[in-house]
Amino acid sequence: MQPALDSDYPASWYTATARGLVAPEPLQESLHADVCVIGGGYTGLSAALHLRRQGAEVVLLEARRAGWGASGRNGGQIGSGQRREESELEHLVGQQAARELWQLAEDAKTLVRELVARYRIACDLAEGQLIVAAKPQHALELARRAERLAAVYGYERMRFLDRGELRQRLATDAYHGGILDRGAMHLHPLNYALGLARACREAGVRLCEGSPALGYTRSRPARVETPQGEVRADELVLACNGYLQRLEPRLAGYIMPLNNFIVATEPLADPAALIAGNVCVHDTRFVVNYFRLSPDGRLLFGGGENYRRRFPRDIAAFVRPVMLEIFPQLARSRIDYAWGGTLAITLNRLPQLGRLEPNLWYAQGFSGHGVSIGTLAGQLLAEAIAGRRQRFDRLATLPARRFPGGTLLRWPGMVAGMLYYALRDRL
Repeated sequence: MQPALDSDYPASWYTATARGLVAPEPLQESLHADVCVIGGGYTGLSAALHLRRQGAEVVLLEARRAGWGASGRNGGQIGSGQRREESELEHLVGQQAARELWQLAEDAKTLVRELVARYRIACDLAEGQLIVAAKPQHALELARRAERLAAVYGYERMRFLDRGELRQRLATDAYHGGILDRGAMHLHPLNYALGLARACREAGVRLCEGSPALGYTRSRPARVETPQGEVRADELVLACNGYLQRLEPRLAGYIMPLNNFIVATEPLADPAALIAGNVCVHDTRFVVNYFRLSPDGRLLFGGGENYRRRFPRDIAAFVRPVMLEIFPQLARSRIDYAWGGTLAITLNRLPQLGRLEPNLWYAQGFSGHGVSIGTLAGQLLAEAIAGRRQRFDRLATLPARRFPGGTLLRWPGMVAGMLYYALRDRL
């Protein structure tokens, strides 16, 4: 009997509702390509698709399955802007560069919409996000941000909600106001990744799942080894993000893999009483809570992180207390699914794009904005390889710092810092 096509994916509500799963085709021969892409998440799939649309012969190597990592496990939220707010970016890189970064984030949202429409990706894409204030001071800061985005950046799709109006939309007393962003979005993240994978195959990308890259040469063409084959390619793209591990030590010290967790409740009797309207929500805590309703009426709730190399033994028990802090009325609701994923953050929470060799390109460290920025990064990599580097260089020239202590000592340092900020969340 053939195993179920979803057997290689972690158990989750996303996997249970996945569309378009196909049998994997591992690389079992020696191939030559114009470009070899390593990593089958949003960045790698987008890079491969855009490179192929430019006419390149592309092989994509994925160690597990397309969308197996964070691309198929995340909260599915697509916010406006970068991970750092505009005022912080203006201080860090100047107002002009901050405006360019804002525009790139808008380009990223537009790109997701265009890809979903062009390739008819059935991923429940919808507009609307609430950003909610965990503290009274945060509400004032959110109101100022909405006003400044309208006045300085020309973005008029955010509206501030005071605590009373927010309470009409969200059945919790945990928050002090918020912003309704009609230009932000949410989607089914695994189905989005699977749709991109289908688009790659139909365009002529050779997508080899179950084919981990064991190593590669620093040459032109580069030679990439897999357990049962190899690829020789003029250009090489690294799109591994939190799953980079030891493949490229020159990059590993710039990112910190973190684990984040999500639960899905049973279908609720009256889900609209919990969250009014088809919007996603995230709060302003340092360790962010994020949640939304599924099309079948479940609460998908993300909360809690750990900074170990393994997931908690009981993810549902780990996340449930965080969920009940926000929605105590769900105390008797069953949790049907619980899962985790590994994302990568950078020290300044900005994406890191660049080139290690004349023919070795990379993108990583999306710090929680991977659905849109990761997709855009793939397009920018394709543009840069074709010689159009303006947008790529805007991100590639952002300041980047290694984590103190490198890959050996970054974990204890990050744990101490995260625990400090998690304590501040509760004070």
